[in-house]
Amino acid sequence: MEGDKYWQQFLDETTMFNNIVLRHLLPSSWWVTLPHFLQTWLRNFVAGTLLYFISGLLWCFYIYYLKRNVYVPKDAIPSNRAMLLQIHVAMKAMPWYTLLPTVSEYMIENGWTKCFFSISEVGWFAYITYLAMYLVIVEFGIYWMHRELHDIKPLYKHLHATHHIYNKQSTLSPFAEFSVVVVRDLVKDFPRGEGIVDFTLSNCFYLNQVIF
Repeated sequence: MEGDKYWQQFLDETTMFNNIVLRHLLPSSWWVTLPHFLQTWLRNFVAGTLLYFISGLLWCFYIYYLKRNVYVPKDAIPSNRAMLLQIHVAMKAMPWYTLLPTVSEYMIENGWTKCFFSISEVGWFAYITYLAMYLVIVEFGIYWMHRELHDIKPLYKHLHATHHIYNKQSTLSPFAEFSVVVVRDLVKDFPRGEGIVDFTLSNCFYLNQVIF
């Protein structure tokens, strides 16, 4: 019973995040009757899409307009067509990409991970130690996953090459980040989700680092 009450805290927190995002951005009839898992996915999708466009547009406005020719030569600014193509590819990937944190949150809510709710449960020293271990192992894992996507030619051709279509200065823009084959990001970011199973970690930190 105590265990159920403990994990209920995570469910309540996720529900609160869902309500904050969805209540202010979508009509309640669109989401209020959906199962909790789908509400969480919809929240991640909406928030992720907003973050993608807002950060990308602000970057373009500052670098391409306010600071034109300061950081990027005029003839190296990507065309509108190139950026729209990147957005098109990214939007096809976004529903699947935002499924990653949704599944992770579901695992946390059901007690399948080592996430804890409050730092006071483990103390600051243990928290910082666990955090450092998680970051080192996860970044190491992501690096090697990414490297293998380059080194194994069939994986590069079918999963990763799309991402590098836009790595020339004249085509590269902030909108290219999620212009990927979906499986590529599922593979590359696997260590991030696996880490919460193997390492004791703050739930709040995990959700924030997945977002940013």
